Amino acid sequence: MPERDALERARNFKEVNLGYRLEEALVEDERCIQCAKPTCVAGCPVGIDIPKFIRHLIVRDLDGALGAIHGSNLFPSICGRVCPQESQCEAQCILTKKMESVGIGRLERFVGDNARPHPVAPPRFEKALGQVAIVGSGPGGLAAAADLVKYGAEVTVYEALHVVGGVLRYGIPSFRLPRDIIDREVQRLQDCGVRFETNKVIGKTFGIAQLTGKMGFDAVFVAAGAGAPTFLGIPGESAGQVYS
Repeated sequence: MPERDALERARNFKEVNLGYRLEEALVEDERCIQCAKPTCVAGCPVGIDIPKFIRHLIVRDLDGALGAIHGSNLFPSICGRVCPQESQCEAQCILTKKMESVGIGRLERFVGDNARPHPVAPPRFEKALGQVAIVGSGPGGLAAAADLVKYGAEVTVYEALHVVGGVLRYGIPSFRLPRDIIDREVQRLQDCGVRFETNKVIGKTFGIAQLTGKMGFDAVFVAAGAGAPTFLGIPGESAGQVYS
């Protein structure tokens, strides 16, 4: 993976990993041997059809590759950057018996960053699945919203802070996950019909009993996360440019 020069990145918070260019992605995806029983899929928590998206990429069909990923995961540009692939899909790659695994996460990121986004419209169903409130707009809340709206639920996400993203925005520094990537993926959910309400502290602004009572929600998914950081207890950790 190409990286930003160390002298430059020491002076800013721009993304360190620069991502593959097309020629680099094509070289990497040709390392996939298209196993008859792809163990990498079993290692993916959301079950992305990894060989399928790689097959599309091999023939430079980025739109098809993105469609294959979106069948299981609407956030390839985020997951390609921050998922621990080395202990998940890549750890299950059969190539690890002899050499380094296929760079699945890097390829997923390349597709998410470079494929043309498919036109998005809220899905239409004869009858709505129901109304669901989601507490928290971190990865758990966003993933639940993406799946629920796909099956016809009317989804509203409540976020305690003033910006959507949870740990993606406040727990992962921008040199690893640029903020415009988060904004783009959240916008896709909004285009699918997911509503976001910020500055709503569940338990203070209103509670779960009110959500399922007079506010009319059929279900509530609580994805509040773990907001308090863990500190090292060393001098200087409270300095202005130190991240917890």
